[in-house]
Amino acid sequence: MNLALLRVVAQRLAGPRPAGPADVVAHLSALQGQDLPGAVRAVALRTDPAAGELATREAAVRAALGQGTVVRSWPMRGTLHLVPPRDLAWMLSLTRPRMEAGAARRREQLGIDEPLYARARDLVEAALEARGPLSRAELVEALEPVRAGAVQGRAYHLLHLLAIRAVIVQGPPHPTRPGELLFAPFGPWIPDPLHLAPDEAVARWVEAYFRNHGPATVQDFARWTGLPVTTARRGLAAASGELARVVVEGVEHWMDPATPDLFAGHRREAEAVMLLPAFDELLLGYADRTATLPAEWADAVVPGRNGMFKPTVLHRGVVIGTWGRVRTGRSARVEAVPFTRFTRAQEAGIARRAAEAGG
Repeated sequence: MNLALLRVVAQRLAGPRPAGPADVVAHLSALQGQDLPGAVRAVALRTDPAAGELATREAAVRAALGQGTVVRSWPMRGTLHLVPPRDLAWMLSLTRPRMEAGAARRREQLGIDEPLYARARDLVEAALEARGPLSRAELVEALEPVRAGAVQGRAYHLLHLLAIRAVIVQGPPHPTRPGELLFAPFGPWIPDPLHLAPDEAVARWVEAYFRNHGPATVQDFARWTGLPVTTARRGLAAASGELARVVVEGVEHWMDPATPDLFAGHRREAEAVMLLPAFDELLLGYADRTATLPAEWADAVVPGRNGMFKPTVLHRGVVIGTWGRVRTGRSARVEAVPFTRFTRAQEAGIARRAAEAGG
């Protein structure tokens, strides 16, 4: 069983694509969003090509953020993700306790206690009510009475805490800075959040994850969400009747029962050369990513293991190199770097994908 290729189809990089950006994000339930241009590209790649060329689909992603049908926040692991707006509240209800506990020592070092947080919340809420969505710099300015900018890291941690406590959320694109989103008040921006009991929320998330990321393991889900493995197993017990169980090299994996047939019907597309953006969910969505990125090439994608993922070249579900844009004057071109060497067929595939990407 080829885990890598099955995941390509499960994540909708091949096969039937969701109709629009909100459908893509709803399908994946959450996808990496710390690098905004990369996240926009990741959603566009998974959107039905009938919606237009890649640039048109990317514009649709930015429009979805502006309309509030997709939002960005820190739903898990202290990492920015794009998420469906209605689901963010119940996601945070599960993950907030561990995120807050994990950052408690750092907040103490920054002088952030509950009285200071309460003042910061009041200042941010007043600024947003008076002026509408604001940039990070504008919120830091609004937080000047609590000296947010005077201590390195204090502003970031205050904004993070406000976000995971459902006071603010990122949505509208900045009018002049393409790589930045504005902060909006959570309630008005997400007027109809879905609230679920903990057991229902875990079961819902487990089932969604294995349908849109599987084949994957319980450890993959726990690492992805930051939830304990025991919690993941509890959710799996409730959802497993809807999932297919497969054992690969002695390890239990779970997936949507429809995924193998989808792959069989779209194998050629799944095996084709792809240019994935940095931090793509196909790599970041698993604790063990060696099915897609062989361990010997991990440093080439994440130099120095510093957490910064390069854009990757994928062929037959496996990363075979990295790529980037090289600017010459006002023009830019795609330059791909192989781990060993590209075949002529791979070079031709890279050229086709580069043309689609406008480079």
